[in-house]
Amino acid sequence: MSNKKNLKEDALYYHAKGRPGKIEVIPSKEYANQRDLSLAYSPGVAEPCLAIAENPDDVYKYTAKGNLVAVISNGTAVLGLGDIGPEAGKPVMEGKGLLFKIYADIDVFDIELNTKDVDEFVRTVKIMEPTFGGVNLEDISAPECFEIEERLKKELNIPVMHDDQHGTAIISAAALLNALELVEKDISKIKIIINGAGASAISCTRLYNSLGADKKNIYMFDSKGLIHPSRTNLDGKKIEFANDTLPAETTLSEALVDADVFIGLSKGNVLTKEMIKPMAKDCIVFAMANPTPEIAYEDAIEAREDIIMATGRSDYPNQVNNVLGFPYIFRGALDVRSKVINEEMKLAAVRALAELAKKPVPDIVNMAYGENNLTFSKTYIIPKPVDPRLLTSVAPAVAKAAMDSGVAKFPITDWDAYETQLSKRLGLDNTLTKVIITKAKQSPKRVVFADAENLSVLKAAQQVIDDKIATPILLGNIESIKSLLSQNSIELPDDVIMIDPMNPKNEDEKEKLNQYGDLFFEKRKRKGYTRPEAHTLMKRRSYYGAMMVETGNADTMIGGLTRNYPDTIRPALQIIGPMPGIKKVSGMYILMSRFGPLFLADTTINFDPTIEELVEITELAAKEVEKFNIKPRIALLTYSNFGSVPDGPAAIKMRKAVEILKEKHPGMIVDGEMQAHLAFDTDLLRENHPFSELVDGGANTLIFPNLSSANIAYNIVKEVAGIEKIGPIVLGLKKPVQVLQLGASVREIVNMVAIAVVDSHRK
Repeated sequence: MSNKKNLKEDALYYHAKGRPGKIEVIPSKEYANQRDLSLAYSPGVAEPCLAIAENPDDVYKYTAKGNLVAVISNGTAVLGLGDIGPEAGKPVMEGKGLLFKIYADIDVFDIELNTKDVDEFVRTVKIMEPTFGGVNLEDISAPECFEIEERLKKELNIPVMHDDQHGTAIISAAALLNALELVEKDISKIKIIINGAGASAISCTRLYNSLGADKKNIYMFDSKGLIHPSRTNLDGKKIEFANDTLPAETTLSEALVDADVFIGLSKGNVLTKEMIKPMAKDCIVFAMANPTPEIAYEDAIEAREDIIMATGRSDYPNQVNNVLGFPYIFRGALDVRSKVINEEMKLAAVRALAELAKKPVPDIVNMAYGENNLTFSKTYIIPKPVDPRLLTSVAPAVAKAAMDSGVAKFPITDWDAYETQLSKRLGLDNTLTKVIITKAKQSPKRVVFADAENLSVLKAAQQVIDDKIATPILLGNIESIKSLLSQNSIELPDDVIMIDPMNPKNEDEKEKLNQYGDLFFEKRKRKGYTRPEAHTLMKRRSYYGAMMVETGNADTMIGGLTRNYPDTIRPALQIIGPMPGIKKVSGMYILMSRFGPLFLADTTINFDPTIEELVEITELAAKEVEKFNIKPRIALLTYSNFGSVPDGPAAIKMRKAVEILKEKHPGMIVDGEMQAHLAFDTDLLRENHPFSELVDGGANTLIFPNLSSANIAYNIVKEVAGIEKIGPIVLGLKKPVQVLQLGASVREIVNMVAIAVVDSHRK
């Protein structure tokens, strides 16, 4: 099966599973009892209605308008699919809403209009203005998109932006400024070739002109050739960039001679190595056609060692990605209640993005891209999409530009407080899942799947291959595995290794099984095992897989999906064992809350740890949190607050563990014993226990007095709150083995594979 077919089936399943679509509306206020409902609706709702009637601006105070954007399209230019209609465009609009939410905490209603009439489109959007704080126009064909945006900007008092026009323009302009700085060229003197003359190309060129590029030095091409004043077939806005300083018949190849910059907003493979060789020294090529650039990255680098290259793809340096712009531009515009998104605000976003690329890169970004230290250079001229600083860099710059240009109705006075507010919106450490998977892709490892006779495992194996996260090794009955693959139209590469420890298929596998049995006997002969018992155990997949990792025939193992946790962890403990100096292996879950990741330990292994074991569990958890480039802030939890129940055994245990940890690790942020809510309610903590080390930031790492409390807390939170989870992560083994929770989803399996791969990098 081709990757394209896999993607089609996965995408259709993804959009249809559970609640169809990608977005939903959820209440933001209490609604548990009759009083709540009387406040939310009748009779209480009359009060904010009357307040807004008296002062219309109070609509921002009492309703969601100020954080609500309409993503509006008529489906006439959807992605690269063309005019496919409003219904067919709806998945894209929902996806845009998803990006607004996850990157900038902006709520979205997607609206698909069944009209191609400009007047009708504008009228419809205009009468919906009271509902929204802003309008994002999307996937509307040119030249109608220009007229629609221009008219709405004039007729509405809320910000309007057509992202297809301005998104690429803003991101590429930031990249262009930085590229020119690196090669020490003046934007007013450079020769620019634009290939493509649609909405995005026109907007890009206008913005470059605003930054100082001279129209006399800009040459734009469409599918019919150079945009020249002598042409009689120039529609829309193309005439704005007609240039007669070259003959009308000049080809793209001819125009590229001595050109400093090529901007591609057209289609794949229109440039060749030979075409870019005559470009000026230190040339800049932005090949932004997607998914196939105008020239392949490898070809461009091979043709010109001095080139600065950018594409729209995530698998090459310098990705020009609209998600670097629109969430943060609207965030800044909404927060000052701007009437428009004007040129000053767009230029502020350009400069903020350009400046961010010159600043030291956070460790979490370096980790995500497998770099020791990303620095401003030819291969890093634009920030990465996972950079947590984008929200606090671009949004304030846009907000300030709105204020300075006189279009802000609600100016910000305390910028430090505003930045803190932005940081709290999403929990800026919550890029963790993306970071882990991106890091795993840097160096895929051999992963043993001990439960390969399972459809979810096989789907996960397919995904980790497609995403280049790992190379699976499948353990189980080979006929059963192949039958499952066939029945579910899953095709794995022919070279995927499948092993059945119960029935070795050749002499090599039989010999390896014998070697593994002998090795296990040597390890456990003084632990009550006979040689025949050792050989029998090796036929169990959890034992066989753990031994593959121990002997270096695999890098890591994933198991436990169809077995009880002890049945999978026990072989790893017996065969691989703990790291030197570690007495107790432990387990940890990560809960991906909107405020950032929460780390919970020990949730899986130790029933009633002693004080010394609690200290070791805490140390292991802290080290694991630090591996994700997050500073652990640790709370040891129980039913008592700092001695409020002095005789309780769990409280005494946690209190003494904290004392030992503080003595052993003076720099560790750790406190307790305390009740769980105090670990997060810093105001209450400050009021009652101002001495606590967690007063200034709360906790992100929670240690429990026993397995029962940890497991109950984890399961309640992840189910009731609907929080994405990663885990359980095994801490303290010499070599990486990870144990899945019974019934884990494909997504959870893939996340655990990524964790295991990253762990194997370290070990």
